[in-house]
Formats: sequence, structure tokens, C-alpha cells
Amino acid sequence: MTEHPLLKPTWRCRTCGIAWPCSVAKLRPLGRYRGRPDELIEYLKSLQAEATEHLTELYGGRTPDGLTERFTGWVTTGPTDR
Repeated sequence: MTEHPLLKPTWRCRTCGIAWPCSVAKLRPLGRYRGRPDELIEYLKSLQAEATEHLTELYGGRTPDGLTERFTGWVTTGPTDR
């Protein structure tokens, strides 16, 4: 699998150019934190905090919308109702 590294301070994927974490970049932490969703969320929250700082500076003091969904909204932390 091709790596999809982060390009700071823009928080874009260096490989595909979209907002990071792109769907491929999400796979690595999912594997690393398998069975430990609370630790995964804490890791992603730390990335979100750093991204918020960088992007707010790049956006002239305005925090971009959608960072929570981008960084943690895609993580399932428990059983889902179907």
C-alpha cells in the first residue's frame, strides 16, 4: 500500500492532496489501535488540536469547519444499532 503522509501546516495528504487524514491514512491508526478505541480517539484528538492550531493560523484566525468530523467523527467506539 502506498503511504499517504501528512503535509504540515496545510494538513493535506502528500500523496492524494485531499484533507488529511484521507481514507488511506485512516487505515494505519485503525490497525495500530485495534481493540483500543478510547486510545485511538485520544490520539486523533491530539492530532486535531495540532491541526486546529496550524489551520487557524493559515485561515487568518478563523478555525475551519468540520475538524471534529474529519479527525474523530469517523471512528466507531462501540457496537452500532442496526
